Amino acid sequence: MEKLKIVFMGTPDFAVGILDAICNSEHQVVGVVTVADKPAGRGQKVKYSAVKEYALSKNLPILQPTNLKSEEFLTELKALEANLHVVVAFRMLPKVVWDMPKYGTFNLHASLLPEYRGAAPINWAIINGDTETGVTTFFIDDKIDTGEMILSDKISINENESAGELHDKLMNLGAKTVINTLNLIANDTVVTQKQEEHPNIKSAYKLNKENCKIDWTKSGQEIHNLIRGLSPYPAAWCFLKLNDEELNIKVYEALFEPQTHDFPIGKVIASKKQIKIAVKDGVIELVSLQFPAKKRMKSYELLNGISFNEDSIVY
Repeated sequence: MEKLKIVFMGTPDFAVGILDAICNSEHQVVGVVTVADKPAGRGQKVKYSAVKEYALSKNLPILQPTNLKSEEFLTELKALEANLHVVVAFRMLPKVVWDMPKYGTFNLHASLLPEYRGAAPINWAIINGDTETGVTTFFIDDKIDTGEMILSDKISINENESAGELHDKLMNLGAKTVINTLNLIANDTVVTQKQEEHPNIKSAYKLNKENCKIDWTKSGQEIHNLIRGLSPYPAAWCFLKLNDEELNIKVYEALFEPQTHDFPIGKVIASKKQIKIAVKDGVIELVSLQFPAKKRMKSYELLNGISFNEDSIVY
């Protein structure tokens, strides 16, 4: 069995959990490729990616190319003498990169491929009301998330689970799946499977301001799924009319109660401790939300300083 010498490519916290599992395995990480440092926040301080922070703590060689085809980067990458690249939540690679190592390059994707190819698979699985999802490892080819699959593992999605909670579960599952994939490659026992194409494959396209806005005319379950599927980031949002002001609010946690009522859609029904919104087939209780220039609060905390009038409505 030839020892695997791995270059790991990734950026966010999700990738750190996988990188940590590899570093604690019998396989060797010879380098890390991550996004270039960026100024962030009000002070525009330079911010490192989560993967870079971890790599620094482990004294791993770090490459941060802006151009993945540049001669300088390709020379540095070759010098690491890896025989395998592992990619988790990075960016599309040119063939000259993914085809470089002896054993190729595989990616871990947070869905059961071919479902939810794209940028936000965890969020869309919840938004669409799925009851299960999973992770898949596959060898990279020249398209996005279409390569031949190596391993996949399933996990259930609970009815009130948020994207943040599912993210952590999938990170742990993904770490195990990646280690199992590495062992198959090291033992030369990989059997791949082509992804089956069909016309109804669900997409995990990018989240933006428009598809994160709550449409209060939808069913209560659809609204509930959107809110939990976008929590804690980037968060579902809507407008609130409050005392002749129009406020842009974020909703992080909610509960759906099916019921029959005569309230107009979007009406705010507030008591001393609860904020509920009328929808066509019940009410949505807002459990955790954020007003402009305020921190995230539980509804009962918010109600200590804000009162809603009869005309309060969300839209």
